[in-house]
Amino acid sequence: MTNLKTALAAAAVILLASASLAAPLKLQPASPQPSGLKTGLAVQYAYPSDVKTLGNAQNALRKAKPGTPLAGLDYRDTDEGEITLTSTRAHHVVAKITGYVKFDAAGTYTIDFLTNDGLDANIGGQQVGYFNGRQSCNETRAVEVDVPQAGWYPVDILYFQRVGTSCLHMRAGQGSPTWMKNSAFGYK
Repeated sequence: MTNLKTALAAAAVILLASASLAAPLKLQPASPQPSGLKTGLAVQYAYPSDVKTLGNAQNALRKAKPGTPLAGLDYRDTDEGEITLTSTRAHHVVAKITGYVKFDAAGTYTIDFLTNDGLDANIGGQQVGYFNGRQSCNETRAVEVDVPQAGWYPVDILYFQRVGTSCLHMRAGQGSPTWMKNSAFGYK
């Protein structure tokens, strides 16, 4: 039993060491850099009869229609029955969210999201947030990214909400992530 405990402890140390050595994901800035953006993010909505996975959400997008743009990515946990994001419904909502996020300085950032329910979030060509299932408003795994220059980076997010309450937040920061202000987002 002692040998097994020692082996498990050694494996855990190796796993933690290799995780800490992983290089941050390098984001690609928009090229060319956009100008004349409106504040917020563009969104298309679909309303399937049910949605439990990102695969279900992706399939539902075939029937998506443009919705009222999002102010940004700071949508706090709703009460049961309140509308999801800027959609027209509280439940069974799929959103395809696109636009740009602006980083004011180059450097290494930590990004995470709070989501209820599923999320596949990509910024600058890298997956920075992911949860394929249903949950209350909880955090995704934090991801370290390399922002090579200040400026706008493309945002491409697939999100779904099934039943109950909904939320969607993005946090980012050099060091500890903090809430992203709505003014950090833009769309054409």
